[in-house]
Amino acid sequence: MEKPKVKNVFIQGAITPEFIAMAIAKHQTKTQIGAHDIFLGQVRADEIDGKKVEGIEYSAYEEMANLKFHEIREAAFKRFNLSCLHIYHSTGIVKTGEICLFVFVSSPHRKEVFEALHEVVEEIKKQVPDFGKELFEDDSYQWKANT
Repeated sequence: MEKPKVKNVFIQGAITPEFIAMAIAKHQTKTQIGAHDIFLGQVRADEIDGKKVEGIEYSAYEEMANLKFHEIREAAFKRFNLSCLHIYHSTGIVKTGEICLFVFVSSPHRKEVFEALHEVVEEIKKQVPDFGKELFEDDSYQWKANT
């Protein structure tokens, strides 16, 4: 059995607005697409035990995580009428206010993109083995629980 072609979804550092804009712009020539939906996960400046989060340092067992991202993506294509589905996740330090997760779904029709995006993001949170270390303003840290 042939091994599936698994894409590396990880980007070092924050996912920039320029990267997001270019991803969107590349789809202008795909004239069978009628709808796009985007999820942008942004690092919050939470206050935990009186300390403010200044960023999150993301890490992952990338081979296993990329396989999970691939499985989630393939399941979405089987379940929904999608034209495209792109997933990007940060590794390394991402400061508060910056983007750490970018999911971009395209389809001929809007209903599909809304439903698919919601399902994909929920499955990422449930299944993907990635880790976040919350970095506090006093140089301390704690491991983030995925919720």
